[in-house]
Amino acid sequence: MEKLPINTIAQWIGADFHGEGEIDTFTNDSRAVTPGCLFVAMEGEVTDGHKYINQALAKGAAYAVAHKPGDYRPADRVLYVKNTREVLLSIASHYRDSFDLKVVGVTGSVGKTTTKEFIWTVLSAKYHTLKNLGNQNTEVGLPQTIFRLGRSHQAAVLEMGMCALGEIEELTRVAKPDIGVITNVGVAHLEKLGSRENILKAKTEIVLGMRPGSPLILNGDNDLLGTYENPDFKIIRYGIHSPACQVRAEGIVQEGTSTRFLIRLGEESIPAVIPTIGEHNVLNALAAYAVGRELDISPQDCAKALSSYQTAGMRQKIVEHQGYTVVEDCYNANPDSMRAALTAFAAYPCKGRKIALLSDMLEIGPNSYEDHKEMGRLCAQLGFDQLWATGRDAKGYAEGASEAGLQEAFFCPDKMELTRSLAPTLREGDLVWVKGSRGMEMEEIFPILYRP
Repeated sequence: MEKLPINTIAQWIGADFHGEGEIDTFTNDSRAVTPGCLFVAMEGEVTDGHKYINQALAKGAAYAVAHKPGDYRPADRVLYVKNTREVLLSIASHYRDSFDLKVVGVTGSVGKTTTKEFIWTVLSAKYHTLKNLGNQNTEVGLPQTIFRLGRSHQAAVLEMGMCALGEIEELTRVAKPDIGVITNVGVAHLEKLGSRENILKAKTEIVLGMRPGSPLILNGDNDLLGTYENPDFKIIRYGIHSPACQVRAEGIVQEGTSTRFLIRLGEESIPAVIPTIGEHNVLNALAAYAVGRELDISPQDCAKALSSYQTAGMRQKIVEHQGYTVVEDCYNANPDSMRAALTAFAAYPCKGRKIALLSDMLEIGPNSYEDHKEMGRLCAQLGFDQLWATGRDAKGYAEGASEAGLQEAFFCPDKMELTRSLAPTLREGDLVWVKGSRGMEMEEIFPILYRP
């Protein structure tokens, strides 16, 4: 980021402070302090950053920001505010305002990170585009992304996450998107928000940071987004099944690990190929195409960019090992994404056995166990050869699969023990799909699956 005078920062965050020097790095993590940075002492669930102010200053932080009094030294290096939680957001908002560029905001219960990556790929065909690294989509991650803006950037695609009402509003007022994208309203965070209608309310807060008349791009195949109306914005829907969608995919054909389809938008009819599988990824690609066309990227260039998409993180990453294949799809899981993944898995080319290795879907509400049973039944209906389940409610996977006729459905609460039982049985041609919520940390089992 560009250097900012400390007096300017003080003004932005409402601190009564006058000092000298410039800041070009911000952190709320005392372990990440670098010489000359600004350390923001934030209170978290586990610890309180105020405990580390002196340590941060000793390590070379130029200044620190606090809202609690303390014996901080040197005292003249500490700026005081009402609430440090708002500091990074406030600085990021002002910093974003200093740039003239197109911003795309992305949110949704499912698919927002993959859609962000698709959009970034399409926009990069014409513009120097910034994106969140990984899923830096929180009140800390979004500012850190915005701080990476430079004068060469022409566009930014910013993912926004939430766990409660009001959080998307907070982020969108910082990002100020020119285009908003909502990928899905599902059941993620249902446990905290209580109903899908509340989740819709939370997701559509994205418009509160947008100018009236701006494009709002929605998944028209989603029941709630397909009927959502807001006369203050230009609503564009994309989808596969709903005839009301302006941007549609037709003739979807899976070819190995790629998917071929036709994109229709008005008079446009553009062949497209994406190097991944599943209708859910076709939807993600359609959202990116819609954004690209709104930002004057030609249909041909949009389609060409989609073909160069690269999978991010642990999202359907394909690993070949000793003749069998593992699909690492364990970044997140809820009934919507699980159903989409299992359906895609069923169509995946495989010379051996199809094996689902599944862990808990977290924070999906009071019907969690029944939702797990439903996914287990789906595994049986889709013809999987084996299901291995680990976690707490994951026992429902095995129970549902067994009830639906799957003969080889196994459960163990310990993921490492379960994987140690599975690994020696794998043979050439087998396909193992690993999926679970981020909190289950299923990546920890991969060293066992990939042993020589």
